[in-house]
Amino acid sequence: MEIIRSRRGLIIACCIFLLALIAGGENLPQNIKRNCSYTVTIQTTCTKGADTSDHVSLRFGDKKSNDMIVHHLNSKHVRQVDPLQPLVLDDIPRKPFQACLVDEFQVTGQCMESPICYLYLKLSGSDDWRPGFAQVEALEESGLSSKSFYFRRYLPRNVWHGSDLCSKEITPFGIRHKRKVFKKTPAAAETLMP
Repeated sequence: MEIIRSRRGLIIACCIFLLALIAGGENLPQNIKRNCSYTVTIQTTCTKGADTSDHVSLRFGDKKSNDMIVHHLNSKHVRQVDPLQPLVLDDIPRKPFQACLVDEFQVTGQCMESPICYLYLKLSGSDDWRPGFAQVEALEESGLSSKSFYFRRYLPRNVWHGSDLCSKEITPFGIRHKRKVFKKTPAAAETLMP
């Protein structure tokens, strides 16, 4: 009889302890992803009509499926820099994506785990825009920064356009790059198709 009472007390104590753990577990920090800062550099070519005032979106990521989308990149504009020298032309806010200028943008988002290897731009509106190159610099760890992605053509409107250097396969005919295709989900969020 004494054994049953002591076991009953032990079972009640264990249940109270488990309930306390469950209730207190809600306040424990979950697997929190930290954010990183990036400087995006985009050059607009000097071709007549190459500039735009339309909205430009940016998408970049790494081999480990870390994908970052920046809608309305125009609002993240920091400054214009001299294309021939790393000097800042001015710190006065100006309209980005003007012909023959290089613009810098500051963005914050999820951290990449490997070097940035794909970059896409999307132009929304009726203007034509002809970017020259784009580059993303990871401020926390320079080893994760991208190489330059070259465009040098007018971007099609309302579609992601860019390069993916992540998945490449060497064939007897040269290097073959796998193509990323983005689609809209019913919730209007953009995701990557397999």
